[in-house]
Amino acid sequence: MSRSINRLFTSRAALAAVLVALGALAGCVGNPAAISDYRYDLGPAPTPGSTGTMPAIKVLDVTAPATLNTDKLVYRLPYADAQQTAAYANSHWTMPPAQLLTQRLRNALSSRGTVLTGSDGVSAPVLKVDLDVFEQDFDGQSQSHASVTARATLLVGGKVAGQRTFIARAPASSADAAGGARALAAASDELVAQISAWLGVQPLVAQQ
Repeated sequence: MSRSINRLFTSRAALAAVLVALGALAGCVGNPAAISDYRYDLGPAPTPGSTGTMPAIKVLDVTAPATLNTDKLVYRLPYADAQQTAAYANSHWTMPPAQLLTQRLRNALSSRGTVLTGSDGVSAPVLKVDLDVFEQDFDGQSQSHASVTARATLLVGGKVAGQRTFIARAPASSADAAGGARALAAASDELVAQISAWLGVQPLVAQQ
């Protein structure tokens, strides 16, 4: 009799454990918050190089199309369909790429001179940057790189003094969101360095 009772309790305990496990699994499936959501930024800013000084300049907020005005980490599969983009489900930026790039650009230029915003009531050259591309491109199933493209416009006295499109690329160390985020950070720093170097040789800025 005691053996039968022990078997009964054991079988009921096992059944209870299975039900608890299934309930927990159902909770994870039904609750998106149970799935990890990784958040990335551009990491620590690189140490500014000795590239000379510049006069005060207004750096407007970087603008971007609606497709980039989100926190989505965008990727493209050119080898499968070059005209279609997608976004990682559980990996996002801490803020939209345009805002991240604005911070990076102002930080880099502040090492060379005074950086103002558009709301500052000071007469100074104005830098306007339009972000066009900010994505991870897959060259194959196991290889990818970051692509960042932006157009910089320099305004002096309300008139266009210079304009140029900048393109930066950086290989990804892994074919996933983490690798893409690191590569996009590197490409962003390269793009900022290109813009900074371009500004440094603009006559209307250098002669202020």
